[in-house]
Amino acid sequence: MLKPARLLRFARGRLPLCVSRFALLAALLSTTHAFSSSGDSQAQGGAQSGRQTETNEYTRYELFGPETASFRISYEVTATTAGAKAFYNPIRKGSVASDESVIDLMTGEKLPFAVVTGEEARKDPLMTEAEAGTNYIKVTLARAVPADGQGRLLILKTYKDAKSYFREGDTIVFNRSLGIKRNKVVLPPGYELVACNVPSQVLLEADGRVAVSFVNANPGEAPLILKARPGARIGVAAAPHPANETKSWEAPFEGETEKQRLAERAHQDRDIVYFLQQPETHAFRLYHDYTEARPGTDKYLNVVRTGSSVSDPSAYILDTGEKLTTKIVTGADLAEQKIDAGEPVAPAAQVVVIRFAAVKKGQSIRLRISETYTAPTSYRLEGDELVFDRSLGRPHNAVVLPAGWYLTASSIPAAVTWTGDNRVRLDFANGRPDSVDVLIKARRRAAN
Repeated sequence: MLKPARLLRFARGRLPLCVSRFALLAALLSTTHAFSSSGDSQAQGGAQSGRQTETNEYTRYELFGPETASFRISYEVTATTAGAKAFYNPIRKGSVASDESVIDLMTGEKLPFAVVTGEEARKDPLMTEAEAGTNYIKVTLARAVPADGQGRLLILKTYKDAKSYFREGDTIVFNRSLGIKRNKVVLPPGYELVACNVPSQVLLEADGRVAVSFVNANPGEAPLILKARPGARIGVAAAPHPANETKSWEAPFEGETEKQRLAERAHQDRDIVYFLQQPETHAFRLYHDYTEARPGTDKYLNVVRTGSSVSDPSAYILDTGEKLTTKIVTGADLAEQKIDAGEPVAPAAQVVVIRFAAVKKGQSIRLRISETYTAPTSYRLEGDELVFDRSLGRPHNAVVLPAGWYLTASSIPAAVTWTGDNRVRLDFANGRPDSVDVLIKARRRAAN
């Protein structure tokens, strides 16, 4: 896992995946909430439209032996409907669910739940669109979702589904359309991957099982077909060698380490949205969301990259809405206080420090951090054109143009949407373990 400060400033290189270099995934990851244009709050789609909303979904499938036709599902999901006290997770038709449990990711505690029918779910004003004939896991949340906040869950269940998971001779097949945008599938012990139609990272689990992981940037479901055959090692001989700190020798620059390149990209849940102000100001408001789960951690350090200056920082805990204190210091201040930022920090560099109660073992918190950056080199006006030229290191990034401007160029493929306040938004999804060098241009709209 990359350190927090390091994740804020990915290297600018283009690194290969561990199996092959594939075309950059770039489009809006499907989420059911919208973001406000101010960048300081999250408009809760459910509260406005009367329906349940969620975000940051990630699913892990662990395939059992093929004779069982079963697999274990670990589903991470964040409820975003302000005021919601329950969350509903559908049980896919054709699958038989068992061994369910639900965990609140903030406290690590189990939550009560019940399996209800679609007809019962419709009694909840947020579930009027629940499907008849579909059963739902109804989870009672540990706390009502706060305004501009979130409720993070881990739903565990086992599915038996012979149509999705079956054997063809000595080959096992996992054939399943996956609507969630971030997924991981773990093969049974002793099986090697022989086919996967969705471009994916291939990684070893700690126990030596082979896994594939991917981000689906397309607007529809990922029609995953995965095949595997016996042939992989098992037991101690299957365990992966520890990832080292050796950097890529092939890049014409200092690349990322092997450890960084082999981190699972799909499970990284950091999001950032840039709200560009008028280009003459060289300024943009941004927020980024970050989950902290390391026991004993009591602060977050955001090292401002060279060429940018920061102002007006704020932060709060998305799980509870609790406001946090922020302070702008320098690298010299950190050195004097003997605070390790996880990377070298120049004495004059700005650092935003956000403090919170130390995280306890088995628990986590999710932060939303908002700041205004001024970056004359990255964001500027050239003649009559707006230019935003910045390396974006997160898996999910979005840029909202200032009011009155229309898009004329984007060097990296993006999903484009029209916001409620007549601004253009570009969403970039990068499933590779590297940054993307985004170059955006825009012009003022013609007067009506």
